[in-house]
Amino acid sequence: MGVDVLSWRLILCSLLVLLFAKDSSARKMTHTRWREVSDDDTNGLQHNREPDLQQLSKDDHLLTRHSRDRDHRNHEHGHLSSHMNHMDPSDKIFFTIKDLQVGKTLPIYFYYRDPSTSPHLISREEANSIPFSLAELPYLLEFFALSKESPQAKAMQYTLTQCELELMEGETKFCATSLESMLDFAQATFGSETQVKALTTNHLRKPVVPIQNYTIVEEPREILVPKVIGCHTMPYPYVVYYCHSQEGGNRLFEISLGGENGDRVQAIGVCHMDTSQWDPENPSFRVLKIKPGTAPVCHVFPADNIVWVPLLS
Repeated sequence: MGVDVLSWRLILCSLLVLLFAKDSSARKMTHTRWREVSDDDTNGLQHNREPDLQQLSKDDHLLTRHSRDRDHRNHEHGHLSSHMNHMDPSDKIFFTIKDLQVGKTLPIYFYYRDPSTSPHLISREEANSIPFSLAELPYLLEFFALSKESPQAKAMQYTLTQCELELMEGETKFCATSLESMLDFAQATFGSETQVKALTTNHLRKPVVPIQNYTIVEEPREILVPKVIGCHTMPYPYVVYYCHSQEGGNRLFEISLGGENGDRVQAIGVCHMDTSQWDPENPSFRVLKIKPGTAPVCHVFPADNIVWVPLLS
């Protein structure tokens, strides 16, 4: 049975409340928010490097083709414990499937998106009225009143480039510029008669620090589904999700985490069972001290990512 109109509206409303407030104008939003992001912002726009690119690459297989981007990860995040001072804290999202046991403690990085300075959702109608193409970048920079040399322009160029890359073998992908288009992609991927469900990582309170030690406090629950779509936020004047699904063995888990400062997180994590085709320079191999194809690589999803799964009868 497919998703009826009421169900679709309920899903959309839930996501709107859960993720972002919607602005009425993408142009106005850019002028008031995106251009004012500070130099130490770690959410939407990382100055002096492509924003959030490494986080996206770690969350999917983009690094199998674009390992050159790793050289831009030269920023720092505060509040690191002394044994992490010389490491990129955003590398701290990886673990092995053997780590999924009660009592295991892992250093994990969760960035916090500040709604006051973050891009917002726009409607499908407005998104469809704005070109979304690398060929239209000069027009887009003029539309959003951005200099072609600005960090924002470089971020837009990166996002549009990633969205137009050719598919990898066994991959399905789509860059969603509205919630409605993201739902359409999920429905097309799983089948028009399949109901869908959105999963997210939930912090029970606002994170105090971006990285700390978390302990698995309950037995991880595996979510048994035949296919998964991961949607990752991309740097852009309004919210854009890079959504993709890869054929092959992936295992999805719900993980209850307790932070050393009292934080509680219900995290969604995925284990990629076959990494034989990944780029050897993928940071996960360095962090876990393994080689491609020798062991599964697992990671948690940030809170602003969405994981779509089919509802099985």
